[in-house]
Amino acid sequence: MRISARNQIKGTVKEVKKVATTAHVSVDIGSQVVTSSITNESVDGLDIKVGSSVYIVIKASDVMIGID
Repeated sequence: MRISARNQIKGTVKEVKKVATTAHVSVDIGSQVVTSSITNESVDGLDIKVGSSVYIVIKASDVMIGID
């Protein structure tokens, strides 16, 4: 896989929740779990299942930082 996004993190799918047209895919990246909303069609087309090894790719124009 070659893409331009720099923020690529490998992880393992922990949960896939399909609803009407969108799925919520939770990926364990070691120190935390990141959840992404993608289409059910993408889940099926990529054959994403619990235990699958995947990459999360973060492409954003802004990244915010907050403190307590």
